[in-house]
Amino acid sequence: MKTLEFESCYCDSCRHVMKENGQSVCDSCASCSLDGKSLICANCGAIIDNCPCFEGAKQSQLKLVESAIKNPKLTVVCFTAPSIRASITEEFFDGRVEDGKGKLVAALKKLGFDFVFDMNVAADFTVVEEANEFVLRYKEQKNLPMMTSCCPGWVNYVTKTYKEFVPNLSTCKSPQQMFGALLNTCFVEKLGKRSTDIFVVSIVPCLAKKLEAQQETKNSNTGYDVDVAITTSELVQMIKDAGVDFAKLEECDYDEFFGSASAAGTIFGNTGGVLEAVMRTVGDTLEKKETNELLSALVRGEEGIRRANIDFGKHKIKVAVVSGIKHASQLLENIKQGKEKLDFVEVMACEGGCVGGGGQPRHMLLEIPEFTKRRATVLYEAGNNTKIRKAHNNPSVKKIYDEFLGGVGSEKAQNLLHRNYE
Repeated sequence: MKTLEFESCYCDSCRHVMKENGQSVCDSCASCSLDGKSLICANCGAIIDNCPCFEGAKQSQLKLVESAIKNPKLTVVCFTAPSIRASITEEFFDGRVEDGKGKLVAALKKLGFDFVFDMNVAADFTVVEEANEFVLRYKEQKNLPMMTSCCPGWVNYVTKTYKEFVPNLSTCKSPQQMFGALLNTCFVEKLGKRSTDIFVVSIVPCLAKKLEAQQETKNSNTGYDVDVAITTSELVQMIKDAGVDFAKLEECDYDEFFGSASAAGTIFGNTGGVLEAVMRTVGDTLEKKETNELLSALVRGEEGIRRANIDFGKHKIKVAVVSGIKHASQLLENIKQGKEKLDFVEVMACEGGCVGGGGQPRHMLLEIPEFTKRRATVLYEAGNNTKIRKAHNNPSVKKIYDEFLGGVGSEKAQNLLHRNYE
């Protein structure tokens, strides 16, 4: 169902905010130019709270979601990104960061959503597809290092400022767009409906997801696979406006159609989480298993750039993790100049990963940066408490591959779960 477009901003709010703070570039992105000639922006939304243009678009989108919920002809579906379960509680539990998954689902049901799903399952699909893609590239030694593609701010950065690295980007869609494609095909088929009969809403930590949902190369169906993407902060507004007492809600489970996620999908919201999840599957694929504990020790952390050598027996994989897009240019320049040879690179535009996204509750992050770390801890603990550790071992994922997609790497999986950069 084609819906409201999220227009680009032309008010120069970002430029003014940076000048007031004495900055020559945005703290979040080292590609901005304030020389009066150009402003190249990755659209990460780090200072979007200062943008009057965005406020009007935000209110229009929230009204659109509310209108869809009230429309009896539409089946309204939503899904929540991995980090939302950790950040949502800050606004309702006096600043405490807890795993609020159960109450989050209950709140969305209370608002009137017909189905509520966990985007972590879509992250599992991303892991499986990305691991398969990496193994093929690694064996052929082609377009390495392979670079993650699940962060739209990072993808925007590469396609705007380092176009020579576009072939290095994974062709996998982000979990948001993979889930949108599956909902508009697999899900509606099972419901006996058409894609135009459902209205899909993603709950995300990221402003760049709004723009991502409207890029034609990211959509598999008529109109948009994801009709509206709303942020954590916007969801908080909806819950408060509806008079829902979040703290007193009885916990609910996600709807069962797509099953449960593995621990791999759960840690996607943290910097290093994508790389760790993908390498768990890569290790099994290369027939030399790597323990989760060793991988965790190698790739988790807070530094802007982290490097590691992962030993898979015959295969030594050189990887890097970038936390915060302002650190990306240093690594990319090293690769261009031949100073570093890597096989796999993960980049998250926001420092800390999605837990620090521009659509998350901001007032506490500005005062206490420790909140990003606490959110990350919640996700890692949730992953530790999940029985299935690796995405490719998730029976729910296997079932959809077997019954609908036709296997990993199939033509159907390629058409629905991958994209191009034209």
